[in-house]
Amino acid sequence: MKTFITKNVPKIFKCKIWEEMINIPKILVVDDEENIRTLVRFNLEKAGYTVTEATNGKEALELIATNRPDLVILDLMLPVIDGLDVCRKLKGNQLNSSIPIIMLTAKSEEVDRVIGLELGADDYLTKPFGPRELIARIKAVLRRVVIIDNVVKELSFGNLVINLTNYAAYLSDKKLELTLKEFELLCLLVQNPNQAFSREKLLENIWGYEYYGDTRTVDVHIRHLRAKLESSPDIANAIETVRGVGYRLHKKI
Repeated sequence: MKTFITKNVPKIFKCKIWEEMINIPKILVVDDEENIRTLVRFNLEKAGYTVTEATNGKEALELIATNRPDLVILDLMLPVIDGLDVCRKLKGNQLNSSIPIIMLTAKSEEVDRVIGLELGADDYLTKPFGPRELIARIKAVLRRVVIIDNVVKELSFGNLVINLTNYAAYLSDKKLELTLKEFELLCLLVQNPNQAFSREKLLENIWGYEYYGDTRTVDVHIRHLRAKLESSPDIANAIETVRGVGYRLHKKI
């Protein structure tokens, strides 16, 4: 167990160490109304978050560039640079596009709210709002971000490697020429080794809807998949037919 010695360390530095140790989410509140910033800061700090403030869009973008927050609470009606432009700039920047945004809007700003969501904002709250609802929405958005960040980006099975980010599969370092459905089918099997899937379940999972056509389309895709994997018999033969059910990827335990 690590022991952290903080004796004679300045208070501000102690806070920095503590934040890094327990990973306290940093939230940027952007609103030109001081009373709203004060209210939001009070409730967020009470809930355990670290809060910084900006009074206009320009200031917000400058703060984000120097001290990247984990989430931005963004009012739409801002001076200098309005909230929609801030949202557009953040989501159009590769470095900051993953920062979640919760918009604050007035009831009369429905059109702007829709535009904000289309630009990539994650959620919105209509003024006036309750602190408990704001915190609940922050927690929900941050949970979604953690799930996305923790999604596996690569799968492997023997000498088969699947890159989920680039939609590419490699067999002994040679790229496989797969159709989208073949790729998705292979991913599903590799992610669930030894699990038998019925043809109907495969259609539902891969085609994404209740498929009323001939389930033999699954057989055709499996046959093509095996053919493309035939240079590695261990991988091709691991895709087994389960009589009376469907298919599975057999993995020796």
